[in-house]
Amino acid sequence: MDIKEFRALTPKELDEKLADLRQRQFELSRKRAVGALEHPDEITYVRKDIAKAETVKRERELQIKVPEAK
Repeated sequence: MDIKEFRALTPKELDEKLADLRQRQFELSRKRAVGALEHPDEITYVRKDIAKAETVKRERELQIKVPEAK
């Protein structure tokens, strides 16, 4: 998911998405522990999406205005 998509979400939707991503990360880590994970790089993608969501959440707390990309 792109950071623009995270910025387009409402605060409630962002919190729900963040909870879903954390749940997904937990499920993937359990699969990795038992050796049933088909795509190990998926954990990295989920972790990066969590970081993007946390960044957007923090930007809103600090009321930082991000310029639009060209």
